[in-house]
Amino acid sequence: MLTVRQGKILASIVEEYTGTAVPVSSSVIVKKYHVDLSPATIRNEMYELERKGCLIKPHISAGRIPSDKGYRHFVDHLLKFGELTKNDQKRLQVEMLKLKAQNTRLSRTLAKLLSTTSSCLAFSGIIGKDEYYDFGMHTLLDDPEFKELDEVSKISSSLDMIDERIGDLLKQLEGSKTKIFIGKENPIKEIRQCSMIVSPYRLKDGKQGVVAIIGPKRMKYGRNRNLIDFVKKILGRKEWMLIFVVSSNTLNNL
Repeated sequence: MLTVRQGKILASIVEEYTGTAVPVSSSVIVKKYHVDLSPATIRNEMYELERKGCLIKPHISAGRIPSDKGYRHFVDHLLKFGELTKNDQKRLQVEMLKLKAQNTRLSRTLAKLLSTTSSCLAFSGIIGKDEYYDFGMHTLLDDPEFKELDEVSKISSSLDMIDERIGDLLKQLEGSKTKIFIGKENPIKEIRQCSMIVSPYRLKDGKQGVVAIIGPKRMKYGRNRNLIDFVKKILGRKEWMLIFVVSSNTLNNL
């Protein structure tokens, strides 16, 4: 268990590393996060966090990065998920309707929307129809974690076979809840260098689908889970299809 102070330092390291992908030093914590502690004290706490398995020290750097365990503690105990802003909600609804107005399949619509909004890879599918789409593989090439083409190849290959693995993936979920898998927790072994936020959903016609966001372990967990939960909320509305029919002509002019 972490102390309150260790938790604050871990949260600062996660926030900094999420934005920079550069190992975080004690001096950065002092300068950027206004922690009222000396660099020496922070270094001692970072050592303790490393000893507890929450931080990793890359051999080529004096800084630290979060481990899978560190991210898990952050997500479970330190992260406040909140909700998307009203502007984000409105924009997402408009974008979903725009894509549907272009006669894009729902699964492809969701994958494209979640990928462009999260800047991660996303996949979506209707269970039972073998209709699965992914979007955003090219964005992974921009992340330093995936500069090795072998890693991207593993992810691509695993998505090509996602229809064969969807049953095992759904067994890992709890009812209709959104679940976050971090690194080695990932049920799809080829993408255990990534984190995945995944959730099932059900349309009003009874069809069941699944959506997921896949990205580096330093992804923005709070925002990405909120994105998936909000999209599920829209899909669950009775008026969803009616809104689409009435609005499609208008949206084509937006």
